[in-house]
Amino acid sequence: LGGIDVFFLLLVIAILTIGLVMLFSASYTYAFYNKKGDSTYFFKRQLIFAVVGVICMLLVSKLRYDYLKILAVPGLIVSWGLLVIVLILPASFGEFHRWINLGFFTFQPSEIAKLAIILFCAYEMDRNHKKIVGKSINRSKFADGVKELSGGHIVVYNSFLQLLFYALVITVTAGLVYLENHLSGTILILAIGVIMMYLGEIKRHWFVLIAVIAAVAIIIFVLNPQLLEKYAGARITAWLDKSYDPKGARWQTNNSLYAIGSGGLFGTGLGNSKQKHLYVSEPQNDFIFAIVCEELGFIRAVGIILLYVLLVWRGVVIGLKAKDRFGAMLAMGIVFQVGLQTALNIGVVTDTLPNTGISLPIFSYGGTSLMMLLVEMGIVLSVSRYSRIEK
Repeated sequence: LGGIDVFFLLLVIAILTIGLVMLFSASYTYAFYNKKGDSTYFFKRQLIFAVVGVICMLLVSKLRYDYLKILAVPGLIVSWGLLVIVLILPASFGEFHRWINLGFFTFQPSEIAKLAIILFCAYEMDRNHKKIVGKSINRSKFADGVKELSGGHIVVYNSFLQLLFYALVITVTAGLVYLENHLSGTILILAIGVIMMYLGEIKRHWFVLIAVIAAVAIIIFVLNPQLLEKYAGARITAWLDKSYDPKGARWQTNNSLYAIGSGGLFGTGLGNSKQKHLYVSEPQNDFIFAIVCEELGFIRAVGIILLYVLLVWRGVVIGLKAKDRFGAMLAMGIVFQVGLQTALNIGVVTDTLPNTGISLPIFSYGGTSLMMLLVEMGIVLSVSRYSRIEK
């Protein structure tokens, strides 16, 4: 038993501090015009969530992460319940069923679902590890039924049934998120699930099949965007055709590219962005990195990306040195989520990927997201407290 990993903590605080500064810079014009002249509206709310989130992070870091095992199954069930409730409630922001309004603030159940999937998979895959990696034959009535159905020539392995079980849990969660008209959240849940199955040592040949299915699905939807929801199909069309709907589907992406290009190597200076003045819509959210590039420039933007890379690397080190498999999967699953979400956000902002509306972790405005991320950082710090690393 030792102290928490100070390096990881400093990385979190550094990203959070820079994120708050850039959130204020990116949001004050939009806040002034949309929040009755209160330029600090988004910054004040984000600062409150940041302070509460840091307190929660430090409290969680002092808990034994083993205690989280009792929340693994209930947490998943609660997240499913919230994902169903948000579909029943009236839509907010057009056709999107993503937020539950509690009056004093709104929250996204999909943010809770991300941690719920990581926690559930870490717990169950640790508990059933021998079945996952072994060659034991399933002796249940289900296996007998399969044998009868096939004429007795099929052997049902426990490892295969484990794969089906986790794939079903992940698919159900992703499906509920997709019903919210939340394509980026769906992709992220599926990716987190695949990562957790890989960390859980599901047979490697299954990942070849998963990769083939994913590649085929991507090709089908890219070539036939009309198969997706209307808003998602339009965004894929806009990604492929740079001249498509410049005042609609391409507006935000085009202005993002103008912002990045305007920043050059060293930027226009903190607070001096032009594109945040109602060109990049809601610049405090998914496209905040474009304002970062414009004001701080390419070199400093790369420095911020490096902070995220170091955060993921340190989290992986903590996981590899964890005292048990549960802690290892928990820590690595969480930092892989942060790394993947960061990569997807930057891909969208730079028009490398279609505009799917995915936030930049810790930087983008959003109370639920920030709180959940800081709690997750607290969990990684808790794992580090018991890891075999130099503190």
